[in-house]
Amino acid sequence: MAAQRDVTAWRPRVPGVVEVFHAHFTEYAYPMHVHEAWTLLIVDDGAVRYDLDRHEHGTPRGTVTLLPPHVPHNGAPATPHGFRKRVLYLDTSRLAGDLIGAAVDTPELRDPLLRHRVGQLHTALARPGDELEAESRLTLVGERLRTHLRARPESGARFGPALARHLRELLDERVVEGLSLQEAAGLLQAHPAHLVRAFSTAYGIAPHQYLNSRRVDRARRLLLDGRPIGEVATATGFYDQAHLTRHFRKLVGTPPGRYTGTGAGHRPGDTAQVTST
Repeated sequence: MAAQRDVTAWRPRVPGVVEVFHAHFTEYAYPMHVHEAWTLLIVDDGAVRYDLDRHEHGTPRGTVTLLPPHVPHNGAPATPHGFRKRVLYLDTSRLAGDLIGAAVDTPELRDPLLRHRVGQLHTALARPGDELEAESRLTLVGERLRTHLRARPESGARFGPALARHLRELLDERVVEGLSLQEAAGLLQAHPAHLVRAFSTAYGIAPHQYLNSRRVDRARRLLLDGRPIGEVATATGFYDQAHLTRHFRKLVGTPPGRYTGTGAGHRPGDTAQVTST
């Protein structure tokens, strides 16, 4: 049976919301990747199994999942019929970076009221002209998330050795320009093989996978701005459009052309359908 992928994405006019992403995947599995923003996820049907900080997690019905920025994770269906999810990507104006450690420790939040409020927020975001309601609901969601996270002890040094952290900082500074392993080794005074081992051990993802993931994440934003795919490829550090398409399909589950078709202003009623074998 063909794997069905229904994807809807748009950027609302609500400060702090980078993107709204609704999807139904039957067989598609996300590889390890990262996001620049916080990922606030609810699953409406089925379940997702994922790894975060080298620990396996799931999305039981009724929970809210919060994945912090820059921390690698993957995702795959945990039921035979796949999963249907609704995702909000939130910037640090809504959730500060000092909450990352607590979110890594406990990404699943079992809070029926929070789950209900996140659902209400998605409904408001899908209605043109309801930006004020959406912002008000987002404020309540953010407040409850912070209450959960601040009630948990900080995890301390969660991101591995200092060397891995320094390499990640270099990659973050050079998302578009890129960085060769030899150059990074020279800047950090470390053997290239040691760099790769340290980074992979700390984050569960290789440096090149991390960089490509950051580029795809940035490409999503530019596509939602309406920029042409070829221009986006150049602006995000990919060699050409085909290079972007290969990595984009792998990480997002749909090619950039389809994703562009669900761009800004698109609503859930106009879901794009992608079928692959």
